[in-house]
Amino acid sequence: MAEDRVTSLDGHQVARLAPLLDGTRDLPAIIAEAAPALSADATGRLVGRLLDAGLLHAFEPDGPSAPERAYWSLTGLAARSGDAGSALLASVDLTADAPDALRGAVSAAGLRPAPGDGGPAALTLVLCHDYLDPRLGALDAEHRAEGRDWLPVRASGTHLWIGPFFTPGDGPCWSCLADRLRLRRRTESHVRHRLGLGGAASHRPAYLPAGRTAALHLALLEAGKWLAGYRDPGQGELWRLDTRTLESSRHPVRHRPQCARCGDPALVEARVSAPVVLSPRPVHDTGGGHRTLGPDRLLERYGHLVDPVTGVVGEIRRDPRGPRFLNCFHASARPPWDPAQPPPALRTPLRTPGSGKGVTETHARASALAEALERYSGHFQGDEPRLRGSYRRLAPAAVHPDTVQLFDRRQFEGRAAWNAAHGPFHRVTEPFDEDAVIDWTPVWSLTGQRQRLAPTSLLYYNAPDAETGYCRATSNGAAAGTSLEDAVVHGCLELVERDAVALWWYNRTRQPGVVLDRRDPWIAATREGLRELGRSVWALDLTSDLGIPVVAAVSARTGTPAEDIVLGFGAHFDPRIALLRALTELHQMLPPLVDGPASGETAYTGTDEDALRWFRHATRANQPHLLPAARRPARPPTAPRPPADAAAQARSLVDLLGRHGLEVLVLDQTRPDVRLPVVRVLVPGLRPHWAGFGPGRLFDVPVALGRLSRPRDFAELNPLPLPL
Repeated sequence: MAEDRVTSLDGHQVARLAPLLDGTRDLPAIIAEAAPALSADATGRLVGRLLDAGLLHAFEPDGPSAPERAYWSLTGLAARSGDAGSALLASVDLTADAPDALRGAVSAAGLRPAPGDGGPAALTLVLCHDYLDPRLGALDAEHRAEGRDWLPVRASGTHLWIGPFFTPGDGPCWSCLADRLRLRRRTESHVRHRLGLGGAASHRPAYLPAGRTAALHLALLEAGKWLAGYRDPGQGELWRLDTRTLESSRHPVRHRPQCARCGDPALVEARVSAPVVLSPRPVHDTGGGHRTLGPDRLLERYGHLVDPVTGVVGEIRRDPRGPRFLNCFHASARPPWDPAQPPPALRTPLRTPGSGKGVTETHARASALAEALERYSGHFQGDEPRLRGSYRRLAPAAVHPDTVQLFDRRQFEGRAAWNAAHGPFHRVTEPFDEDAVIDWTPVWSLTGQRQRLAPTSLLYYNAPDAETGYCRATSNGAAAGTSLEDAVVHGCLELVERDAVALWWYNRTRQPGVVLDRRDPWIAATREGLRELGRSVWALDLTSDLGIPVVAAVSARTGTPAEDIVLGFGAHFDPRIALLRALTELHQMLPPLVDGPASGETAYTGTDEDALRWFRHATRANQPHLLPAARRPARPPTAPRPPADAAAQARSLVDLLGRHGLEVLVLDQTRPDVRLPVVRVLVPGLRPHWAGFGPGRLFDVPVALGRLSRPRDFAELNPLPLPL
């Protein structure tokens, strides 16, 4: 009888032998006492069968104690139990709290401590207060060079940490783990940067003696099993014990292929510098758009990147505000940072790490995860290829940032007053100096099938040159996809959408309405859900000269002075999908506003001043361009049926934009440790939906489409930036 099983054996021979198997006899003594009931051969054969079956274990006479022998028997490592007691265990204490406590615990655990002079050991146990202690990096490098294993332990804080076992040439290294742990401390790094300090903060030790002792002995238990040859996948994970609740959890630690210590740091440079090749990828309607994989498959494939301790994404959670039909989820992505030179925060206008929307909860979860990974992949990490030079020297291969950001000269002249009055989403950059020496990164022209260069600070969030103020990397044209081709398609569609939105918004033209088909169950449920929230909803056709259906969904509160008008936008080859995307984006914007007070005051809970002014003062009466055009029929936008292949869809978009004199540039931002395809698409000349009033399509296209009889003057453009 053992702690987890009972084994029954029948027969007079085993009944005679059983009383002799109490751990006090060797084989000759057993044979002698079993006679004459059992012959020596019969006893030997029976003992051998019991050993083979794992029901009997043999130990050296001077080996483990009886309780230890019983333990090794239960683990199945009886044959190697002597290894745990004979192998040397080195110990390193980086805490300086009780210098001799660790070595004393090693001896008390029945393990053999390595000589104090740092002699060879089968394993090194390292006690620390912080897994980001830079001394661990040096220790890891030393052990990797010498081919030795080591085990970190944290005995401070409310959570005890043990593991993973680091094995040179097998699995991740300390740098792989540290990269993930730094993501949890992004705010801390920002504070230290502002204080002129580098690296991670030094936290005060915080522990109870019992907790520290527990951590040491649990770690030594793991070390003993490791030395005895016990192996399981959990040893490659970080194990945590909550000392308040005694609940434990495991957190995966994965190898980063681009790791500078144990991987190939040139992987990102090679990917970015290579041509973008589009391969056939069949797509299907997943219920919220055309994708090469459905949302359930995406969650299955990339869900391992979600973990509160070691994940790229900390968690995916439903927004608790508002009814469940809104299907709004948030994923807590964490932007990376360089421990040597952490970038300052707030240079990047990103409202949330990752928010998801969709017609179902699964769609919304997948959307939140994809957007969070997209944001992570788009942050500068230091291994991106860069060429230093000025625009004047690198032209004509270089892309002028003014052709992408599209600010007017008068906006640069008045930028100080404008920026003081508006939030980071609508800031006007510094006028670009064509002789300034900055970083440039390769982008691939799908139009010209050649490599071009764009400012690194226009492509990556928080790139070093962002401090010059010339360029601002935004999420416009950034897209994650279930394939590279899928990502390119959706990056292009987003730029087409934002361009159409800018043409409408800043010219304030009245657009035809789009029918919200009551026969569609999801649309009918949306209308009813919004009605119960005291809101009306309608849609507008914003389709531009490019012919790709673009829809705006608009919702306003009824019966109160503050209408809290919310907008959502969508673009797609399929008009129905464009409408669904606009409505689901509308859902995504509603949670901060659904619990409005009875007084009719705005319920907005954010801090963005532009949005606050909009929600407090915008109404259908003073913003008539939000309403469908009078005497123009409400109709769904139309477009040719798209090909059922992502690469073909991408090529059709490139050809379409090319016919309008527009070049499609693509940067592959896919990270080797994430593997979700992410791209940033640039189409110089297409308008962003930020308040950029430079010459071009903003003035020309509305006239060409017959929306205006003449181009608006600069002073006639909508002075209100789009509420985002």
